[in-house]
Amino acid sequence: MDSQKYKILLCEDDQNLGMVLKNYLELNDYEVELERDGRLGLAAFQRSKFDICLLDVMMPNMDGFTLAEEIRDIDPEIPLFFLSAKTMKDDILQGYKLGADDYITKPFDSEVLLMKIKAILKRNDDINKDSENVEFDLGGFHFNPRLRELKHNGTIQTLSPKENELLKMLAEHKNDLLPRDKALKKIWGSDTYFNGRSMDVYIAKLRKYLKDDENIEIVNIHGNGFRLMVAAN
Repeated sequence: MDSQKYKILLCEDDQNLGMVLKNYLELNDYEVELERDGRLGLAAFQRSKFDICLLDVMMPNMDGFTLAEEIRDIDPEIPLFFLSAKTMKDDILQGYKLGADDYITKPFDSEVLLMKIKAILKRNDDINKDSENVEFDLGGFHFNPRLRELKHNGTIQTLSPKENELLKMLAEHKNDLLPRDKALKKIWGSDTYFNGRSMDVYIAKLRKYLKDDENIEIVNIHGNGFRLMVAAN
């Protein structure tokens, strides 16, 4: 661990579980701010900078899903985990649609949670520290992965880390197949069903960014992956 501790926002209305998690994470060299409802969690996020958020779904005053939307409006890039007793498929999918990096159902193993936190923070650090100065011209777009910038006709779209890494992998495989499992394992850490649904959301976002150039298309190769098709001018 670096000398500067990672800071975690933990929102959990179960007082006992919240304190147990807070103490466990602090013992593992994290700085943790614990809030017991969604409104207090949002206030904490607005006044401080965090490296990751752990949000209970069922909380008073503001539920975890609503809190996640508010947090995403402020910082669309911050890693976010849901901690929930809600195990229905629709609830889990809702969590991933809101941009969750993981949805962890209760009861859970604190050591497993710790490993997941370490993995996502390491991946984000690796992506952010990627100094490879390769840029791409994609039709009428200019893409600079190092700055996470996608330029078109004088306008600049700043990409989130996941959007940036996914477009970079697509650009590296331009007009060729980017295997679905390869992208999932590199960016999400594993090729689970729910991570796959999360990636589909990010593919849709990239398609929206690129829609102004008819010479560019992200094609779904069913069961295999995606191709970034760029027609010759």
